[in-house]
Parts: sequence; C-alpha cells; structure tokens
Amino acid sequence: MKTIAITVDEPTLKGIVKVAARGRGGRRMSRSEVVRIALHEFLDRWNAREREETERQILAKHRAKLEKQLDAAVKEQARP
Repeated sequence: MKTIAITVDEPTLKGIVKVAARGRGGRRMSRSEVVRIALHEFLDRWNAREREETERQILAKHRAKLEKQLDAAVKEQARP
C-alpha cells in the first residue's frame, strides 16, 4: 500500500471518526480503513457510470439498426 496525505474539513473528519468507532462486524476500524472503503465504493460507482455512458453512446449510435432488428423479431414471433 502507498501512503498519501489528504486534507478534509472538520465535519468530514468527525464523520470518519464516528464511522471508525462504530466499526465493522463488531470491531473498530482505523480512519484510514474507513477512507479506503469509501474510496473503493466511490471508484466502483464512477466506473459503473463510465461503462453505462459508453453503452448509452453505443446504443444511440446504432439505435435505428436496433429498432429495425427489434421490429423484425417481433413480426417473426407474431406469425401463427
């Protein structure tokens, strides 16, 4: 692991300390552990949003073709 220095405001630090004191699974956590967990969760959400945006762009680019394929599939299934 690497060590970094961050600056946080007093309310944020109090929140980190509160979460650390409550702990996880009955054990107290360090402030660093709380920050690591928060950063992992943030990065997971960030990456998910990036993937979703990429997928939105792909769907928008190919929307007309996909709609034609959908219409054809529905018509094929509707045949007796």
